[in-house]
Amino acid sequence: MIFTLNKTMSFAAYAIFCIGLHVCTPTDIYAASTPHADGYLGEIQRYKIKKNESLIEIARKFDLGYNSIVEANPGVDPFIPQSGSTITIPTAWILPKISGIPSVIINLPEFRLYYLPNESPGTVVTFPLGIGDEWRETPLGLYTVTDKMVNPAWYVPGSIRAKEADLPRVVPPGPKNPMGTHALRLSRSDILIHGTNRPWGIGRRSSHGCLRLYPEDIVQFFKLVPKGMRVLIVNQPVKIGNRGNRVFIEVHRYGGNEPSVGQTLHMLAYRDLVENIDFAKLIKAVKEMRGLPVDVTLER
Repeated sequence: MIFTLNKTMSFAAYAIFCIGLHVCTPTDIYAASTPHADGYLGEIQRYKIKKNESLIEIARKFDLGYNSIVEANPGVDPFIPQSGSTITIPTAWILPKISGIPSVIINLPEFRLYYLPNESPGTVVTFPLGIGDEWRETPLGLYTVTDKMVNPAWYVPGSIRAKEADLPRVVPPGPKNPMGTHALRLSRSDILIHGTNRPWGIGRRSSHGCLRLYPEDIVQFFKLVPKGMRVLIVNQPVKIGNRGNRVFIEVHRYGGNEPSVGQTLHMLAYRDLVENIDFAKLIKAVKEMRGLPVDVTLER
């Protein structure tokens, strides 16, 4: 997905704003002349489930991960949802808060990547991710893209072969290769951003530490990102943003650690926003952890 923000805003300014993203194809570009001011584009949508559709299929249709669509629709069976029922499509995000301007930001708790191209200020490209599982977590930190590969072979690490002895030392390019068709190596050489032959793993802990994109997304991302690009991997389960004079929070469940109301209040206090908050709304949003921006503004 590609979106154009208000060009009068600096990256530092919109890095803490809530951005409503309208569902689109990877080639669509939404200009800032939409009714949403201050760089806000699109909105969270509603969708009627068709016969024999699963939430996994619907998530990919809207370029979302498994985590996003399941968190946004508690109580809905992800594999056999009721045909004809209406669900929430969580196509809205708050950008992670950062210092400095890396070109790629990956927030592990939301299983999502944001690309901020230097040559096109005000543009955000975003994709869902699969990340490292609990035994091989994706490491936090600032890295650079050191290599780009088309049709990469997978050199199976010894630690993986020790657990899966039937694996060969090298898996050649093709449908059985878990790296997919394209890969970008980071400055920590054992971590790559690559495609996948298991798209149902997007939005899940599904890798041995690497970052996986849908097959269609890695092709686009590969074209956009040159060698030397900075990649920042962060852990921000709670994000705070503004939309006009409204305050939003976005809360994610991650690694068994559930964010608390106290932690969220501390973040709001740092932004001088506590007096604008409805505490009942805040407590409900933190408790539900639906993974989408929730309006917690106090009505006056």
